[in-house]
Amino acid sequence: MLDIQFIRENKDLVAEKSLQKGYKVDIDKLLEFDKKRKSLLQKIEKIRADRNELVSQTKGQKPTDQQMVDGRMLKENLSKLESDLAPIDEEYLKLLKQVPNMPTDDVPVGKSEDDNVVVKEVGQKPQFDFEPKSHWQIGEAKDWIDKERASKVSGSRFAYIKGNLARLQFAIIQYVIDTLTDEKVIQDLIKQEGLNLKSTPFTLVLPPAMIKTSVFDAMDRLEPQDDRYRVGEDGDDLWLQGSAEHTIGSMHLNEILSEKQMPIRYLGYSSSFRREAGTYGKDTEGLIRMHQFDKLEMEVFSSPETGIDEHKLLIAIQEYLMRQLNLPYHVLMKCTADIGKPNVRGVDIDAWMPAQNKYRETHTADYMSDYQTRRLKTRIKKSDGKIELAHTNDATAFALGRTMAVIIENYQNKEGNVNIPEVLKKYLPSLGDEL
Repeated sequence: MLDIQFIRENKDLVAEKSLQKGYKVDIDKLLEFDKKRKSLLQKIEKIRADRNELVSQTKGQKPTDQQMVDGRMLKENLSKLESDLAPIDEEYLKLLKQVPNMPTDDVPVGKSEDDNVVVKEVGQKPQFDFEPKSHWQIGEAKDWIDKERASKVSGSRFAYIKGNLARLQFAIIQYVIDTLTDEKVIQDLIKQEGLNLKSTPFTLVLPPAMIKTSVFDAMDRLEPQDDRYRVGEDGDDLWLQGSAEHTIGSMHLNEILSEKQMPIRYLGYSSSFRREAGTYGKDTEGLIRMHQFDKLEMEVFSSPETGIDEHKLLIAIQEYLMRQLNLPYHVLMKCTADIGKPNVRGVDIDAWMPAQNKYRETHTADYMSDYQTRRLKTRIKKSDGKIELAHTNDATAFALGRTMAVIIENYQNKEGNVNIPEVLKKYLPSLGDEL
């Protein structure tokens, strides 16, 4: 959530930027409750100080009758003020949590994803001397994708991934792990982008697949709830995470990290779960918009000074991975309405899908500044002893299903087979050149 002091000092700007992101928030009402809360807290602190003074006066001796009366009165007044504070504090927090993060100045103002801006297009789209098939047509013909049997077992929008396609997924995973744990690759990309960052490689993490309600809410990723799966609604206070960053971004909850540890870069692999409510038709065919999907996700904790450069590094890594796979893509600067409530900036990469004759999203990179860490209480102790909030970034390395769909469509050949991208061949030595 936002710093209340920032809101106090910039109430008109906060209202304007919130509206640009599609959130109509009542800043005046929030500040009214903030004022009431602040006044009550000051009174509470004064009474607590008076009680402490009274205790010090009577230490080691029997209190006088008047001191006992004063003590009871202070206790009663404190109890009443704390009772008065509780509903005000609850409403204050509710209103504060409704305020989205402020977009950076370079985020285009827009009302929907249609207002996202293409900033560059990379790679040559494949030219076929035959009618390209969709990834699900090839996958079903090869018996790589079995949604019919998965539907019997789990319902719609699940799939069995089989044979060489399953092997391709593990090849992609190992390729990404080898790349992001290689400090030389990180160092080269930092230099290429002209960033002022350390070349710390990524640490591989296998995170939990479930997250507590309070932590999910603190990450501000619980909404929309109708797109989330709750586990044991009558008992367990748990949700299935919708992406690995939900449980990696919260792993330093209530911690103070050393400045020397910065940046902390994690590469997480996990199955993720989303209801994908409201999607239909061709959007749900094959490996797109599944209820369960596997992802490799990058998460970075950094100092405030390097947060934006870490964001740019993650985008550079995403582009590097796409170029190494020789997949055509374009880069989108997401507009205010599409970057998400906790984000200050968001960038998407969409890959070319020949059978659909369009680009489809495969990557997103989100910079949250200290919006998440304020509620998570993830802090950094500076070398001078000062404590400040960490900044967070998350970004897709690869969403495996979508990535395999893109590879199948771009690397298909006339015989109905799929050529293996050059960088993945060493991870599939027994297959030769084709899946």
